[in-house]
Amino acid sequence: MRTAKIVLLTLLSAGILASFAAATAIYAGVFNVAATEPHWALTSWVLDTARVRSIRAHAAGLLPPPGYDDQVRLVPAVGHFAEHCATCHGGPGTKRSVVAEGMYPEPPDLKEAAQRYSAGELFWILKNGIKMSGMPSMASDGDEMLWATVALLRKLPEISDDEYNDLWMQAQATGDHGSMNHGTAATDGKKGADQPSTASQPDGGERHKHSH
Repeated sequence: MRTAKIVLLTLLSAGILASFAAATAIYAGVFNVAATEPHWALTSWVLDTARVRSIRAHAAGLLPPPGYDDQVRLVPAVGHFAEHCATCHGGPGTKRSVVAEGMYPEPPDLKEAAQRYSAGELFWILKNGIKMSGMPSMASDGDEMLWATVALLRKLPEISDDEYNDLWMQAQATGDHGSMNHGTAATDGKKGADQPSTASQPDGGERHKHSH
């Protein structure tokens, strides 16, 4: 009993000293917050573990609505993806912007990264964003659009550059770059203001040449 108490007090003292040392280092400015300086291995582990566990816990029980991945929803989803995601993450036939190259942590390739999460977890990420990562909340875009974007993210690995480009062109033709119009053309006359930047367009805005 006495030995256990000594061990407990030792661990408690070590924890207090470690916390004090960390606080001192932070207050003294020793911790480098520059985006050009990678995290320490321990810091990366803590942040990665916190992110994964938090997403899993908060998204528990979130299930996609029926028909969320219907083919008809892919057109507005591609418009939304090009407008809000491709600038940082890139996409089929689409290079991410130079701004994303200087971000830390570096925005991942969603073809691979999106497969690590369930549909509910992807929805939660899109709706809530992630602190200290540059990932914003997209809650204002509405649940219907976010679920459609989730469906697109899960299909990204099997979508070719040409298929993505065709969907993107349809989104531009119908005005579906960020809204669930389901094929209804935009009539507000704001084409110029609503066009995504060339960084988010396939081949920098140049249409692919198709045999069909």
